Amino acid sequence: MKLWAIRVVIACAGLSVVGPAAAQNWPRFRGPNGSGITDSDPLPTTWDAVKGDGVLWKAALPGVGHSSPVVWGGRIFVTTALSSATNTNYNPKAEGTQPSTDESIHEWRVLALDKQSGRVVWSRTAHRGVPKRKRHIKATQANASPVTDGRIVVASFGSEGLYAYDMHGTLLWKQDLGILDPGYAGQPDLSWGFATSPIIYRDLVILQCDIQQNSFIIAFNAKDGTRAWRADRDELPAWSTPAVHEGKARTDLVTSGSKYYRGYDPITGRELWRLRDDTQVKVPSPVIAGELFFLSGGNPRGRDFYAVRAGASGDISVTSGQQPGAAIAWHKSRGSSYTPTPLVYDGLLYVCNDNGVLTVYDAVSGAQIYANRIGTSNSTFSASPVAGRGHIYLSSEDGDVHVIKAGRTYELVATNRMGEALMATPAISDGILIIRGQQHLYAVRHMIR
Repeated sequence: MKLWAIRVVIACAGLSVVGPAAAQNWPRFRGPNGSGITDSDPLPTTWDAVKGDGVLWKAALPGVGHSSPVVWGGRIFVTTALSSATNTNYNPKAEGTQPSTDESIHEWRVLALDKQSGRVVWSRTAHRGVPKRKRHIKATQANASPVTDGRIVVASFGSEGLYAYDMHGTLLWKQDLGILDPGYAGQPDLSWGFATSPIIYRDLVILQCDIQQNSFIIAFNAKDGTRAWRADRDELPAWSTPAVHEGKARTDLVTSGSKYYRGYDPITGRELWRLRDDTQVKVPSPVIAGELFFLSGGNPRGRDFYAVRAGASGDISVTSGQQPGAAIAWHKSRGSSYTPTPLVYDGLLYVCNDNGVLTVYDAVSGAQIYANRIGTSNSTFSASPVAGRGHIYLSSEDGDVHVIKAGRTYELVATNRMGEALMATPAISDGILIIRGQQHLYAVRHMIR
């Protein structure tokens, strides 16, 4: 049997990754439960976006956004923000901490596209006005990815509100969450833009809001938008999206924060456990594989990262000079990714840092397998890796999609030039790789030869 045929359930010393029940759906940031994986159909490894070889379609997108596309059935959903200013693009290579000076009138939109043709099925303007908070010059006013469960589509535009539509584009409800201003902690003038994506668990829409002051996580009833619960968080600004672990004894909503990693009961909002980390600028999302939670991120770059066992309770923080407790499977004091969310695939943990250094670990033991640079010494990465059918896909800010073979030895399969900056994480559905560039959305398919 081919390896990819058994990847839906991967046996590796009790570590497993379970694929989605409906493989064509990629319902949230990084797909099913944020795993970044689907192994259903053959995927493309080589294509030419300039010539159009292997490209099913290419659709121009109005405005700009870093939000990733999500997919349900035959529809792709994506968000964008249109500025009335002359120059509306972001700078993918920008360094430093200063926000953009674009304070012109914007339109925040949600779009639905046909998966097979790229045709816009519907477009809705959620809000119009001057942005209530600035964005980083490298960011946009539409950074958070939408989420769908096949009944509703929910989009977060930060300070401009949370919006829920039915699958045909009818507005069902909206919520004003006030001013959401993540940026460098303690410096409110350094407003960098909201980017945490909403998730749906059962009949709840959950959104983590780690901001300059009065951080919180909140849940709304998906049907009508009424509040189900709210939990205040003593946290600094962060941009991470939660994930859910459904265990035999309980369910954990796993969150990444600048002060603590925490687990909550997703139905009530009650805190279950916490792990102190004390690192600012948390961007990567928690990754769940089997009974392990992989937690990373923070500034300065290359900080600590952890593999935490499911079922923890109370404070599991590591005391300086002491060994971690039983709740922590393993811990590294350096090497954490800064922006991209790591990936666990076939028992291996793939950590790609912003500078393109890819480090691979045994996910159970934490033993390093290899480290290799992706692209050139000037290549940079913000998008998170995704995987399927034995390959890892890494999109660079330079406009290249690097395809490497999954496994314990580094093997570059192809480098595919898209011709425009890539900041958003791709989606995968029915053998189609859906890639968002600075101006376009691409559907790349496997070519049968």
